[in-house]
Parts: sequence; C-alpha cells; structure tokens
Amino acid sequence: MILADKVMALRKKNGWSQEELAEKLNISRQSVSKWESGASIPDIDKIIALSGLFGVSTDYLLKDDLEKELPSETDDVYEAAKERAVSLEEANSFLSLVRGLAGRIALAAGLCVFSSIPMIVMSGLAEYGPEEGHRAIRLSEDMAGGLGMVILLVLVAIGVAVLVLSDMRTENYRYLEKESLALQYGVEGIVRKRKEDFAARYRFCIVTGVTLCIIGVVPLMMAAAFSAGDLVYIYCVAGLLLLVAVAVVLFVWACSIQGSFDKLLQEGDYTVEEKALHRKTSFFPGVYWCLVTALFVGLGLYLDDWRHTAFIWPVAALLFVAIQYIVKEVARARLEKRD
Repeated sequence: MILADKVMALRKKNGWSQEELAEKLNISRQSVSKWESGASIPDIDKIIALSGLFGVSTDYLLKDDLEKELPSETDDVYEAAKERAVSLEEANSFLSLVRGLAGRIALAAGLCVFSSIPMIVMSGLAEYGPEEGHRAIRLSEDMAGGLGMVILLVLVAIGVAVLVLSDMRTENYRYLEKESLALQYGVEGIVRKRKEDFAARYRFCIVTGVTLCIIGVVPLMMAAAFSAGDLVYIYCVAGLLLLVAVAVVLFVWACSIQGSFDKLLQEGDYTVEEKALHRKTSFFPGVYWCLVTALFVGLGLYLDDWRHTAFIWPVAALLFVAIQYIVKEVARARLEKRD
C-alpha cells in the first residue's frame, strides 16, 4: 500500500473529512486531496505530524512494504500534532482585527440596551404628560407605544446587524476559541506584554462600568424617598438604562480586547478545559438575553408599568452569573464523566 492510500485509509478510519484533516495540520484541503491522489507527497514535517495524528510510525507511512500499522514513536509528537500552530503574523493580525472591531461591537451592544429608552419616555409622556404640565408635547398612548416600538426595533436591528457582521469578520479566527494552540517562538512574550500594557485600561473600564450601574439606581431610590411624581420615575428609569448602556459599552469594549489576549495565551475563559466547556455552553448567553429582552418588553407593554419592569435588568444580570455557573458545572460534570 502506497503513502496516498495509507493517508486516505487512516483519515477515513478516524472519521475525518479531507477538510477536517487539513484543519488539524493547518494546511489547505487541496493539499490533502493531492496527497491522497498521489499528485504530491507530504514534506518531512507533515509526515511527522501525520504520524503523531494517526498514532502510527513514520516507517509505516513511508515504506510501501509495511502493511501493518505500527504505533507512533513518541506521544509527544502526537500531542504536538493536535495543537494548532500560531505565527506572529497570525497573532498580530487577529489582535489588530479585534481592536478595530471592539468599538463597533461595544456600541452595538450599548445600542440594544439604549433602544428601550425612547419607548419608555414617550409612553410616560403620553400617560402622565398632561398632569405634569407637558401639554406641548402631548402624545396619545397608541402613538407613543407604536412609535416607541418602531424606534426600539430599528435600533435593535442596527445593533444586531453590526454584531453579526463583526462576528463574520472574525470567522477565520474561530479556531482560537476551539482548538489547542502552540504559539511559535516569541509570540507568547509579545502577546503577554500587550496584555500587561492594556491591564490598566481594562481595570478602569470594569470599575467605571460597575460604578455607573450602581449610581444609576440612586435617582430611583431618591424619587421613592421623596414620593416623586410618576413622570419623574419614568425619567429615572430612562437615566438608569442610559447609564447601563454606557456601562455595557465599557464592559464589551474592554472584555473584547482582553479576550483576544486570553484566546492566544489560552488563559482565563480560554484554557483548554474552558474551550471544551465553551463548545457545550456557547448557546446559553444568546438565548438567555433574548428571553430577558422579550420578557422586559412583554411585561412593560402588558402591565404598562415601565418603572417596575426596568428592575428586570439588574435582577437578570445577577441571575445570569448564577445560571451560567450552573450550566458550566453541569457541562463540566458531563465531560468528566465521559473522560
């Protein structure tokens, strides 16, 4: 059996497509196709990688007269073959792309939070405006609700479109979140230095964002303490959401850039173990926040009480941490049971 036939047989034995084998070796699918058709022969580095990946000896691959699979010479070769090599050029390109997209992604996320403010304010003016001396800007309840919903949907659509387009831009680097990585010489030191330089700004954004979320509740508490009018409550809720939107922008911007460093260094939420967990639980955040948003809008419209409905957001944020932890632990237990 010649090398081409052995590569094809071993690939099919492992249940991999040509594209999957190519991804594991960091080459194109066309290269694998040429190997299996006999149009080209792998170089020595790829022979060693194939040996480790398939768990057979290099002699078995290279010698046509050997028909019996012999075990790979070292386990280290196999472990190295499982890791995706990342060059300095790839790392720099990825970091530059994320930094360029971080601002857009952050603003899009903040826009989704901000989108409910116009509807809340207009609904408040429609219901309480005459009693509070706002006849000049009187709106009917139907007009306020309809126009507010249109603005909400338009702003959310813009935000989601930006998020989807940004995600598509990073499609080529999705392997950083899924595969075990081997940084080439010098890459780790450069990435770690950039992470250290960014640490001060990261801490500032997180602390400022948390502070804004806390401060945002203060006007509501003051309004309750002084028995303020209903329209004042509406404005306080709008102010709270505005501060939360700013906090979200800071959180997302800082975490996007920090996450790019962690992905390359395989630290934080991107260790080898966490990557396995992420593949099992990646569905949760999107589903959760979509349900929270739907609950907020639905209850707000049904109860016509945006003042109390706004408290869904801080409660949802606290529950998110707890529920995500439970989901991860359940996934972790299943992975450990499987191993």
